[in-house]
Amino acid sequence: MAEERSYFNEMLDSAGNPRAAYARLSEWLDAKPPNYLSRKTREAETIFRRLGITFAVYGADEATERLIPFDPIPRIISAAEWRKLSAGIDQRVRALNAFLHDIYHRQEILRAGRIPESLILQNEAFLPEMVGFTPAQKVYAHIIGTDLVRVSENEFYVLEDNTRTPSGVSYMMENRETMMRMFPDLFEMHHIAPVEHYPENLRQTLESVAPDLSKSEQTVCVLTPGIYNSAYFEHAFLADSMGVELVEGRDLFVDEGKVFMRTTREPQQVDVIYRRIDDAFLDPLTFNPDSMLGVPGLFDAYRAGNVTICNAPGTGIADDKAIYAYVPDIIEFYTGQKPILNNVPTWNCSREDDLAYVLDHLEEIVVKEVHGSGGYGMLIGPTASKRQIADFRKILISNPSNYIAQPTLALSACPTHVASGVAPRHVDLRPFVLIGDQVRITPGGLTRVALKKGSLVVNSSQGGGTKDTWVLED
Repeated sequence: MAEERSYFNEMLDSAGNPRAAYARLSEWLDAKPPNYLSRKTREAETIFRRLGITFAVYGADEATERLIPFDPIPRIISAAEWRKLSAGIDQRVRALNAFLHDIYHRQEILRAGRIPESLILQNEAFLPEMVGFTPAQKVYAHIIGTDLVRVSENEFYVLEDNTRTPSGVSYMMENRETMMRMFPDLFEMHHIAPVEHYPENLRQTLESVAPDLSKSEQTVCVLTPGIYNSAYFEHAFLADSMGVELVEGRDLFVDEGKVFMRTTREPQQVDVIYRRIDDAFLDPLTFNPDSMLGVPGLFDAYRAGNVTICNAPGTGIADDKAIYAYVPDIIEFYTGQKPILNNVPTWNCSREDDLAYVLDHLEEIVVKEVHGSGGYGMLIGPTASKRQIADFRKILISNPSNYIAQPTLALSACPTHVASGVAPRHVDLRPFVLIGDQVRITPGGLTRVALKKGSLVVNSSQGGGTKDTWVLED
């Protein structure tokens, strides 16, 4: 892994010696023959193919379904590092839920001038239909994926908050199970925090926000757009892991203000819907009238308090990239504390001064669509061609409020198995958080890795892969 670098190497220190958390892994790797990891990578691919662990790529010329690339070398996080990360994540998700409740009620943060009113009220992610409504236990975002990047030994940044329908937890769990199957000897050498309790914790979280907690048993279901969705494997995986039904919109109906699920016997009332479809398609009577994915009358049943939708409609305003720059203010406003985890410095292109700076520095920075995801609709200046920059400049000038920009961070790198052997590749981390009767944070999360040398794009849709994330226990 000896390469000239200007980034933080999570495995090796500046002298090329393994850091404490990686010491045993380093010895283990040194003891393996040259073709060992190649053979294990093929073995993992066979397992994933047999289980059908795929994701869909929209608009691709080749096959729609792909295996997500898997790296067999784990990423390791020490117990002390994880304590700091989990404290920062806990603070952040509580503040975001408080923010969501406020903007759909008294809007005190707007009255205080901490966020421009137009940024909320004129934002397409803000749902006026949610104003005045309080979901069960005041929880709006029940499942959150917080994307983190590391730039030095003690410096982590939050890249974005995914409060709508964050995906990837199934890959986290399947990565762990595959690693345990392939490398039992390596697991015996480490004390690793478990992740297999996630489905149980997810079900407990969903049941805890049911409208009527006095019922002896809550009926939960997972609402999917169907088999052509990019994350359909995950939808099916989570429903099966929780022991609940996977349904499409046509499997549900509303009668007298309550939601029912069609079964082979008789309709069964549904208490909690873990929805994996966007707001606009939830209910054709309230939102997009052309939607064939949702359930007519669902939103009225929700507002009547007869069913809980997780995550709540309208949560997208909390992870909108235009709002991201204000999250430190949001945390301080609702908690009275400074953020434990920092934001990446951000330019909002809707501001005239920020736009001027961005246009002058396109070759150096990263520009993102406010509502973009999956690595689409963005410009990475340092790796873009002059033609790409020129084309993007025109798009940016025509609609500046649709973009934010950030400096190009030197993402940390982890040992990764590539064609030439073991080499450092840049990574990020998506821990998964559950919020209901309590906050539950799964130790670790999904590490995404940019498999191309020098690349900073870790998204699977853009050629990135995943690896198992180990949080060491004390």
